Amino acid sequence: MKQLAWVTTLIAVAACLMGCADTTSRARGVYMLLDTSGTYRTELNKAQSIVSYLLGTLQPGDSFGIARIDTGSFSEKDIIAKINFDGRPSVANNQKRLFKEKIDRFIDSAKGSPYTDITGGVLQAVEYLNESGAGQKHILIFSDLEEDLEKGYVRDIPFRMEGVQVVALNVTKLRSDNIDPREYLKRLEQWRQRIEDGGGSWRVINDLERLDKIIAG
Repeated sequence: MKQLAWVTTLIAVAACLMGCADTTSRARGVYMLLDTSGTYRTELNKAQSIVSYLLGTLQPGDSFGIARIDTGSFSEKDIIAKINFDGRPSVANNQKRLFKEKIDRFIDSAKGSPYTDITGGVLQAVEYLNESGAGQKHILIFSDLEEDLEKGYVRDIPFRMEGVQVVALNVTKLRSDNIDPREYLKRLEQWRQRIEDGGGSWRVINDLERLDKIIAG
């Protein structure tokens, strides 16, 4: 009887260990949104440095997607490139090279968009990151954060962003911001509130010399 009780105890302990195992993915998922509207399109060359840094940082098993912020950005057609990096380093390195070439071609030939659907882009980003299965989820928004929607588009939608870190990059000031700096601060605050109300975290990084902070844990 004692032996049976001991075996039963071992089975119970093993079951507990299996049930309590940390199944959280260590992989990182990054989705970057590029604003191509108006004069901001001239800023895209700076995005190339960010992409190069990220490709050097992301590891086999991580995922990376880049999309343009366009008229209606909640659409597959606006995804420029996306990849899940292979677990074999040599294969992953080749994937990174091809990915970078694709982004460079896009930036060299990018045409301006008359509208800026940032909300749609964020919704698409969240969907991509959730499907990736990544344990760490990052959305990078390379934009002046001025949303300009085409007539008829509805974007008064609450975000659901639990566990998502959002970083606004290179948030340039508009001409109207120089006249009244409160407009710039108001725009940042509105986006911060929307992201945090949805359960996400929010940061602004305008000093692109500190790329090491972009996807800091």
